[in-house]
Amino acid sequence: MPEIRLGEHLPNLRADHRPPHPSWLPRQRRGTTAQMIGRYPDYDVMENASSWDRATREVVEARLRPPSRMRFFGPSEEPTMRALCDTLLAQDRDPKVPVSEMVDSDLAEGKEDGFRYADMPPDETTWRLVLAGMDGLARRADWPDFAAASEPLREEVVGRFAAAELAAETLGGLNPERAFLVCMRWVLSAFYSHPWAWNEIGFGGPAYPRGYMRMSGVGLLEPHERPGATSEDPVGLAREWDE
Repeated sequence: MPEIRLGEHLPNLRADHRPPHPSWLPRQRRGTTAQMIGRYPDYDVMENASSWDRATREVVEARLRPPSRMRFFGPSEEPTMRALCDTLLAQDRDPKVPVSEMVDSDLAEGKEDGFRYADMPPDETTWRLVLAGMDGLARRADWPDFAAASEPLREEVVGRFAAAELAAETLGGLNPERAFLVCMRWVLSAFYSHPWAWNEIGFGGPAYPRGYMRMSGVGLLEPHERPGATSEDPVGLAREWDE
């Protein structure tokens, strides 16, 4: 079983300052994770479903159904949306958590967080301007659109987006830093609400009405949890690097 040692999985400790492809992680043997890799290969959160009440179980199980077609994003926006979400999350092979469809569904139904930055438009407008900006940058590099662009270009554009290095006019006048934060809030909320992501991080799922037994003690596992397949301590490694 593979194991990363001495912090070589941390980008800042690698010669190219890039993380290794996540394929170094073990193959999932139980349940499903994004791309069928993860630190908890023998863990399936859905085996805990019998401990949830009916309402909770129905909500979680609904997230595993095949995603519906997109309703908010139009035919020209859909490929760009998929490419952007896949690049942001490094989902480059199946199975994938259907983040694009999950975000689209919430936008179509008007489900938002109930707040927005004072210098930003509604989130649905932000998304449309960001997607148009991604396509515009791809066209400047002689690609038809962002979805058709090469993987290195998509990663470069997303990297500049994350670093707030894109000009506001590229994004229809949006504050670049705020725009990235808005998009990532939607993307991460969708990804980590899905049971496949829970399997990847070893999350036990809803604790109602079961509750927790291990209320104290670092490293103690609940009866339904499983140990990880790799043993490095990312916090300790990060501290060593800072020193």
